[in-house]
Amino acid sequence: MKINFKNIPSFVIHILSWMVVLLISLITFYNRFNALPNNHDFIYRMSFNIVLFYINYSILVPKLLLNKKIILYVIISALIIAFSVYISQNIIPSLNQFNQTHEIGNEIIGLRTKNVTIESVSEKFKAPIQGLVTFLLFAVSASIKLVFEWYRNEKIKTLVETHKITAELSFLKAQLNPHFLFNSLNSIYSLANKKSDKTTDAIVTLSELMRYMIYEADKEFVPLQKEIDYIKNYISLQNLRLKDSSGVRFNVHGNLDKNIEPLLLISFIENAFKYGTDYTGKTNINIKIEVDENLLTLNVSNYVSINEKSDSNSGIGIQNIKNRLSLLYPKSHTLKIEASENLFKVQLVLKLKKS
Repeated sequence: MKINFKNIPSFVIHILSWMVVLLISLITFYNRFNALPNNHDFIYRMSFNIVLFYINYSILVPKLLLNKKIILYVIISALIIAFSVYISQNIIPSLNQFNQTHEIGNEIIGLRTKNVTIESVSEKFKAPIQGLVTFLLFAVSASIKLVFEWYRNEKIKTLVETHKITAELSFLKAQLNPHFLFNSLNSIYSLANKKSDKTTDAIVTLSELMRYMIYEADKEFVPLQKEIDYIKNYISLQNLRLKDSSGVRFNVHGNLDKNIEPLLLISFIENAFKYGTDYTGKTNINIKIEVDENLLTLNVSNYVSINEKSDSNSGIGIQNIKNRLSLLYPKSHTLKIEASENLFKVQLVLKLKKS
């Protein structure tokens, strides 16, 4: 069973870390002197150093350093380091065994060992050592706090960015649905205006499209086959309003046993039908979808009517899908749009995500 360190409370990590520090200190002392330190003196000094650590970690760094009060932080830190030297020399009991050796039987006062002689440490080094220890404690505690704050800020930043993307995608989808419905109703209106027998079939097809949009479009992923079926129904609806639909070609190749974000391809196809018919009713639209492993390629080309050249050839739909692709596939898609004298071409290459 894997341990998820992210779920471990921070205080547990702190306790374990100090236990490791304590263990390393004891091992180091024993390896140097072949003895364990005097219990009370060692506990006093270790406790004092822990207090200094958390004064800096929990108070000085959050209140001063993170608020860019650097000069005040340096001054207070220097005062605390000086105060720690005073406390160490005058308050905390000194290790007398470093100054003198008293052997009583098999024990030495201050050390539980056998026949051990430890050279005394000169008094003049105690103040610099304590000052250095306090400085290192402040440096380490500040570094740890800054790293934790950076990690927390990055996590919050990522969360905010995720919420922002989700909100933008929801807005884009909400914008896309009325846009699609408006175009589809225009197609049905065109049929009804001609009193075409195909109007009933168009309404049934539209109901299938709307069912997909209501029940599938809010999902994060849908089967690629369902998305292709949705596109086929849309093309069928558009073909009903055309005088001659023989110029519409739609081909699909490859393994469709994949997943894709819903309504990701339809805008390019909508755009082709919107601008792919000239004033004489002639239509020339080519749509090809290929799937090769996890790579999906969509190619759409359509004739551009002279009457439509003043338009941007994209409208809401194309701009909408550009925004969605930038949010969903920032580094895993390429989109090429070419507009020539009378031809508009789109190629989208998309690396499908693993859902």
